[in-house]
This record gives sequence, structure tokens and C-alpha cells, in this order.
Amino acid sequence: MTELWQHGAGELAAMIREGETSSLDVIDAHLRRIEQVNGSVNAIVRVLADDARAAAQAADAALAAGKDLGPLGGVPFTIKENIDVADLPTTHGLQALADAIAPLDAPVVERMKAAGAVPLARTNLPDMGLRIHTDSELHGLTLNPWHPERTAGGSSGGEAVALATGMSPIGLGNDLGGSLRNPASCCSIASIKPTLGRVPSASTYPGPDASITLQLLAVQGPMARTVADVRLGLAALSGAHVRDPQSVPLPLTAPEPARRRVAVMAEPPGGTTDPRVAAVTRAAAAALEAAGCHVEEIDGPRFDEVVDCWQTLVLGEVVMALPLLEPILSPEATAFLRMAGELKAPPTLESLGLAWMQRHSLMRDWNVFFSDWDVVLTPTWTDLPFVHGVDAESSESSLATLVAARAVTLANLLGLPSAAVPAGLVDGLPVGVLVNGPRWSELLCLEVAETLEGAGLGAITPIDPTF
Repeated sequence: MTELWQHGAGELAAMIREGETSSLDVIDAHLRRIEQVNGSVNAIVRVLADDARAAAQAADAALAAGKDLGPLGGVPFTIKENIDVADLPTTHGLQALADAIAPLDAPVVERMKAAGAVPLARTNLPDMGLRIHTDSELHGLTLNPWHPERTAGGSSGGEAVALATGMSPIGLGNDLGGSLRNPASCCSIASIKPTLGRVPSASTYPGPDASITLQLLAVQGPMARTVADVRLGLAALSGAHVRDPQSVPLPLTAPEPARRRVAVMAEPPGGTTDPRVAAVTRAAAAALEAAGCHVEEIDGPRFDEVVDCWQTLVLGEVVMALPLLEPILSPEATAFLRMAGELKAPPTLESLGLAWMQRHSLMRDWNVFFSDWDVVLTPTWTDLPFVHGVDAESSESSLATLVAARAVTLANLLGLPSAAVPAGLVDGLPVGVLVNGPRWSELLCLEVAETLEGAGLGAITPIDPTF
């Protein structure tokens, strides 16, 4: 018999709507799963049991009264702890912010509630979300359920692990440098980094004024175990919001049926690719070809420059902010950020200005490229999930982890949608791929990702931790 926690968000919403189960039963099943599993993986850092049970009882009463609960009615969801939830701390994984109480919900939390979903718990992240390895100064290390010594990815690593182990059916994360997609690959779940402006973003703590890279390269987005649930989450989150002046009132539009043209970068320029990861990516490309897509290996324009430009902008801001951040960061986070910052020359007004100019040029060239190709398929990481803490051990290992994650920077720098989907296992470790598309093509990216999901290449979750 399938347990309630093993079902996806869409399935649970339908079961609640049709009277096959209740929202309270669903919430209680997930609370029991958290109690059973979280002690082994440390993904969830705050459980909202009383509030969730009360909201579930209210949802059940509303349904009994004939009310429409919404597309996610009565379904639990989890929230990364750098996203505001009213009356709860937005800690960013830091002891210094342990009591930073948010006065109101972030737009994405507001939207999930409006769709009928019930906040269940908060999930772990690295300090300020500034590593691709989830080890928090406040909450500690999150373990990958596939291997206790390998990273769960980051920075939405707690969210990915909660989903992969059945503690949550759907959740919220964000992405400046792959943070929705890195942990999806490491934990064998799905996610999407939307087009800049598709999903509104706003926070009240530590402040409403974001840095330029956060304004123009970072987005909020949904995570789930299946592409269908990611699509459901994206539909709930999308649309303009008064608190985000960059958000747009553009509807999600289903792509016209056509033979999809897929450009494949199995070994992205700018570094080496583990041959086993390249093989997984090429197997995914072959599955798309078997499904009727036109597939060709071809490098997108100026990819080395894309990676370099992202590093100049993001690492440049990190270097400038580090003196303010160091007193509240863990030694490991500080070490990683120092070494990562040293990979580029010290930022200047000129270097940052030139990088923003270069970004515009790269956006134009990729826009032209997408007139010939519908999507670009890449590995998420070009190496397997690394051993805990390797990213902060030395300048060489710090560089190696950033190089391995270079493919994720394309969508961040250029504001593109990028869907992550599981594609295989290598030595028992998940490997994922990205489906990147032109701006506003989220549903096309998810369509192609769902084709890959249907080919049965990736490992299916939820799982019990393997240790």
C-alpha cells in the first residue's frame, strides 16, 4: 500500500478534493515521516505542526461546506529559511538572524497559501545561501539521503532532501547560482529556475533592498519530485505582484506542438566533464531523439564568457560584501567565499560596469541562438556530488566545485528558464540534467523535462536514507 507521504502534490490535492483522504490525514502522515527521517538527514529545521494541523482542519471544514480549496488545497509545502513566513524568523542559516521575525509572508508563500497549500516546515540552507553545499552555521550539516558523505547540493539543499525523502511533496527555494537546480541534481528531484520576472520576489529581512546581482540574476521557484508537480507549483507562483516591480503579468503559455530542436552540450566548455556524467547527458539526448526531437551536439555562443561574466558579477559582489559578512558567517563559509573571491581580480567600478555591458551582449547572442534551437540540454554539474566540505578546503578545490557547476550560470546570468530533472545514477549517486530555454519558455522546458522523466532515466524518489 502506498503511504500518503509517498504521493506527489497533485495526487494529494486530487485525493483530498475527491474525499479519498483528508488534509489533516495528509499533514499528520508527513509529520510522522519528518519524525521518522529528519534526525538522519537534518533537512528540516523548524516544524510548524500546530499551525499546519489547524490549517488542515480548516481546509477539511471548508471542503465539507462545498468550497473550492484551490489547486493545492490541503497539501503541505515546505519553505527554505531565507524566504519570509509571517511571524517566523528568516534566519538565512545564521545565529545572528535567529530572531529576525518576518512581519509578513513573501509573495511566493502568499501565492502557495492562496492556492490552498499548507505551510508545514522550514528547510536548511548554507550561510546566507552562499555555498553550493548545505552546511549552516545555525542548523548544521544536511546529509544527502543517497550517500552520507556526499553533498546534498545547495543552497536549497534542505528543501531537496525533504522532498527526496518524502517529508514534503512540494517546496520553495531560490536560485542565484543554481540553488534550485544543484540540489535537485544531487538528490534526484525536479525543479525550475523561472525567467527573471516570472515569479515575484520580495523580502522584509534583512532588508527590502537587494544587491544588483540579486535583483537581476536571482529568482524564486518551486521544487518537487515530479515535473508535473513543479508545473503545478509554477502556475501557483507566477504573475505580477505589487511588491516586486520586476514581476510581469505575463500568462504561462503552453507551447505549440512541434518537433523540438534540442542543442546538446554534454561537455560544456570551460572545464572538464566526468565521462560518466557526459554519458548520462548523451543518454538523455538519445531519449529525446527517440521521442521525436531533433537533437544535435553544439556549443552555445560564447559559453566561456557567460561563466566568466557570472563569476565577475557574483564573486565581485561577494568580495565587496565579505568584510560585513565575515563576523556572522561560519569559518567554513568564510573560507569558501574568500577562496572563491580570489579566483577573479579584485572588483572595480570599471570591471563591474564592463561585465554588465558584456551581459547585454551575451543575452543578444543567445537570443539569436534560440531562434534556431528550442532548448539547450546540459548536465547540471559536470562532476558527481562532492565530499562534504571539499568546496572550502583549498583554492584548488573551491575552483573545482565552481567549475563543476558552471552550466547552471547560463540561466542566472541571462535571466533564462532552466528546468532540472533526474537523468541517472553513477556509483549510486544521482546525476541530473538541465533543459534551458529562451525567456518565458518555462512550459516548453518542462515539456522536454517531462519527456526525459517519462523515459525512466532518473532514480525515483521518495526514498529512505541509504544509511
